Amino acid sequence: MDKIRIIGNELSSLPWQDQPGDNTLPVWRYRENPIIGRNPAKGVSRIFNSAVQPYENGFIGVFRAEQTDGIPFIYLGRSADGIHWTFDENKINLTDENGTPFEPSYAYDPRLIRIDDTYYIIWCQDAYGAALGMAKTTDFKTFTRLENPFLPFNRNGVLFPRKINGKYMLLSRPSDSGHTPFGDVFLSESPDLEYWGHHRHVMGKTGNWWENVKIGGGAAPIETDKGWLMIYHGVTGTCNGFVYSMGTAILDKDEPSRVLHRSSRYILTPEEWYEERGFVPNVCFPCAALCDAPSGRIAIYYGCADTYVGLAFTTAEKLYDYILENDDAGDAEHEIGRR
Repeated sequence: MDKIRIIGNELSSLPWQDQPGDNTLPVWRYRENPIIGRNPAKGVSRIFNSAVQPYENGFIGVFRAEQTDGIPFIYLGRSADGIHWTFDENKINLTDENGTPFEPSYAYDPRLIRIDDTYYIIWCQDAYGAALGMAKTTDFKTFTRLENPFLPFNRNGVLFPRKINGKYMLLSRPSDSGHTPFGDVFLSESPDLEYWGHHRHVMGKTGNWWENVKIGGGAAPIETDKGWLMIYHGVTGTCNGFVYSMGTAILDKDEPSRVLHRSSRYILTPEEWYEERGFVPNVCFPCAALCDAPSGRIAIYYGCADTYVGLAFTTAEKLYDYILENDDAGDAEHEIGRR
C-alpha cells in the first residue's frame, strides 16, 4: 500500500512498546495499563479522559479529575516518561484577560493542543447547558480563559494543531439538552479564537454497530502527507448502557470537512478489566495522541471506564493501511459539509 508520513517533530522520548505477536488490530495496549489508577491525588477519586503534550524535558498534561465531592475539574500533571505522573494538589486556576478569577462551575474531558508557542486547553463545562470552555497558557503557571466558543449545547471540542488557510479549526459535537442525541461531528473556523463561523458537517454516526448512536472528536488530528489522521470515539447502546470504542479516519488537508477515508471497523473497543469495569463501564475514550514523526510511532492516551487512564500504541502506517482496507466513506462524507 501507499506509504504515509507524519508531518511534525521528532519525539524520541515517546512512550513505546512493540506490538505483540498475537495482536490483530492496528492498536495495542501498554502491557502495564492502567497508567493512572484510583485515588491518584489528595481529594481526587478518579482521573480519566485527559490529554498530554511534550514539554521541556518531559511531558505535561491536563487531567479530568473527579474530586471526592463528585465535581470534576481539570488538574495539571507532570511526567518524565509519559507513564508515571505526579499531580498538582489544587485544580488549575483560570483568570480572564485582566487577571480576574474566571472559574467554571465544573470542567471535564479536556484536550491540550499546542499551536505555535501557545498551549490551548478546551473542555466541557456548564454555560446554561453543556458547552465548551477554552483557555491558553505559555508557561503552565498562568492560564487565561477565553470567551466560550459556542452556544450550548456542545461537547467534544478539539482544536487542530495549526491554522489551515489562515484560520483556527475546531471539531465539536453539537447536541440538545438531552444526552447528545444529535451525535455528529462538525468543523468550525475562526480568525481569532473568539468569533467562530463557516460551520461544516464532517461525519456522523453510521450503521456500524460500534458507532450507531453517536460519535465525537478524540485526540487532536495528526497532520500527514495524506491528510489529517483523526482518532475519534464511537458509541453504541446496549441493554446495560453505552459502549465507547475508538475509530479512525483521514480528513482532507485543506478542506477538513471532507472525509477522504473512514474505517468501518473500530481500532480499540473495551475488552480489558480496566475498560470494562469502573464508574462508567465499557469506555475507551481517546483524548491525546503523541507522535514521533521520523518513525511514525503514535502513543494514544485514553480514558478507561471513567475511572483510569490507559495508554495504547500504533503507527501512522498501520492506521492508514487499516483505514484503506476497511474504508466505507460515502459520497456525503466526501463532500464539503455545507448545505
